[in-house]
Amino acid sequence: MVSPALPPPVLIELMRLASPALPVGGFSYSEALEAAVDSGRVGSADSARNWLLDQLHLSVARCDLPALAAAHEAWSHGEFERIDALNAWVTRVRETRELLLQTQQMGRSLVEWLRQRGRADAAIAHSAALRPAPTWPVVFALAAAQAGACAHDSLVCFALGWAENMVQAAIKAVPLGQSAGQRLLDALCAAVPAVVERALTLSPDERQAFSPMLAILSARHETQYSRLFRS
Repeated sequence: MVSPALPPPVLIELMRLASPALPVGGFSYSEALEAAVDSGRVGSADSARNWLLDQLHLSVARCDLPALAAAHEAWSHGEFERIDALNAWVTRVRETRELLLQTQQMGRSLVEWLRQRGRADAAIAHSAALRPAPTWPVVFALAAAQAGACAHDSLVCFALGWAENMVQAAIKAVPLGQSAGQRLLDALCAAVPAVVERALTLSPDERQAFSPMLAILSARHETQYSRLFRS
């Protein structure tokens, strides 16, 4: 069975949300990859692929993607109290200050982007008022829902945007050539469909953020002597 094609306006909006050009600063973070390189855990195309595939499966797929799916449903039904709870959950489970500041900075920037496009409604106003700050997956869910995308396509878009940013980080930090970077992106993209399907089936009790080495390296990155990426 062939899935129906997305209407061009929806497809274009999703492409913009996944693009590294989206003005939220995603390109400025390595999510501990730079610290993994500094520690010697990542130093080649193969080790970068293994590291990022593990992060996709063990972190992104179990935390941000299912949270995004729940937020997409909540935004679509105007369930603002549920949004408050999801935003609080994303805030609580960030394992380091660096990871917390990243999700808050990107969330605030996406809210501002939505505002600057001339949109003004109760959902955007509520996202801006989230405390202590709007978080990236929660606001991304709003942007995707307002674009008319279903939850499945929104998760694919989010995962692709994450993969694009992380490949660019690997190209700079490992470093890798452009061809090696594209092979790395191929590997991540090949894993996305199954990861998204799995994330859509997770119950609230199954969502989790438990990636000890990622957290340790993120904490170390905050004081790393030389850094290309934001901390």
